[in-house]
Amino acid sequence: MRDLFVVAKFTIKDMVRRKSFIISNIIILAMIVLAFNIPNIMKIIKGEDEISSGTKMLVVDYENIFEGTLNNLNEMSIGYEFIISNENLTFEDIKEKVENKEIDEAIIISNKDGKINFEYIVENLSMIEEVPETLVNALTNIYSNLQISKLQLTQEQLQSITPNFSFEMNQTESQEVHGNPFIIMLISIVLFYAIYFCAYQVSSSITTEKTSKIIETLVTSTTPKTIVLGKTIGIGIVGLLQIVAIVATALISNALFLEEGMLNGVIDFTKITPSLGVITIIYFILGYAFYALLYALTGSTVSKPEDVQSANGPVAIIAVIGFYLAYFTMMNPTSELNKLAAILPISSPFCMPFRVMMGIATVGELALSIFILLVTIFIVAKVSIKIYSQAILNYGNKINLKDALKLYKNKNV
Repeated sequence: MRDLFVVAKFTIKDMVRRKSFIISNIIILAMIVLAFNIPNIMKIIKGEDEISSGTKMLVVDYENIFEGTLNNLNEMSIGYEFIISNENLTFEDIKEKVENKEIDEAIIISNKDGKINFEYIVENLSMIEEVPETLVNALTNIYSNLQISKLQLTQEQLQSITPNFSFEMNQTESQEVHGNPFIIMLISIVLFYAIYFCAYQVSSSITTEKTSKIIETLVTSTTPKTIVLGKTIGIGIVGLLQIVAIVATALISNALFLEEGMLNGVIDFTKITPSLGVITIIYFILGYAFYALLYALTGSTVSKPEDVQSANGPVAIIAVIGFYLAYFTMMNPTSELNKLAAILPISSPFCMPFRVMMGIATVGELALSIFILLVTIFIVAKVSIKIYSQAILNYGNKINLKDALKLYKNKNV
């Protein structure tokens, strides 16, 4: 146990001292802080008043078609600051106001051939395909209400014209799914990259030490089993601390730089519970252990750093298949394929935490998924350690699959 702690400590120190590790983490944390400051940056660039007031829209009704009711537009909160005018302004007059930044857009209302015409004027039409639907609906509602009021209808007649509809949503699937799919998939991507890149470091670390002959010193002072497990634990701790730092930075940035409740429409914070956090950490640890031990195996089969990428190819393919199996089945989380993805060891670390978040994972599925993952890790660890113990001092050509099988069958170890 003491040797295991020594190897893990050595690995942690080696990881955190690397310039690439320090610089990459500073960049990641800085990007998170910057992302949460985008609204504040936009306010500085455009100005606080412009951000809060919205687009300045001039509405010209020189024929008084709306009979003074256009002032109701400013009470609708549709993202515009409306300026109502009854002057007979021409297109050139509007153009001059836009160029002088007095207004952003304009609508000229007129009566042509018995039809009400709306001329929508903007600075450039390249980014606009049609008149915004919110504007069309707002103007239509105001004009309809004006005409209805002239009919002097009774309350019952008004209700028959504008009934109070009630819409409900339901599903035929018995299981209810909760949570924002976009956020779930985004977090799944983050979890995949955290597991994948942390596990990849195990392979890179072993190959680097073989090249520098440090491994010879390690082998003479402890067992190969201790080296494999110590390196896996050490890099795993560093990876877990990275995730904690990223999450903590995001939470602190949200509290300091964003207005309260700004992310409520994007993330349902009621679904982010302590139990979900514990489950996510468990699957990170197990998923990392599974892929790290596979990478320890591939790292021990090569003696040159330039051969690491090709040796890791099969494991990378397995990881990508597992990720995409989990990722795409989340589009239909109640499907049988998604249940399979939550149980298979190659995909369960990326899938099961978010079945829990969506409220569709049963206790039985969770227990079975963890059990299968633990058994798979035990088998992979046994195979990896046995092959590693014989291949670690190999400084010749890369060991292929046939050679690896021979090493595993060797009963001398």
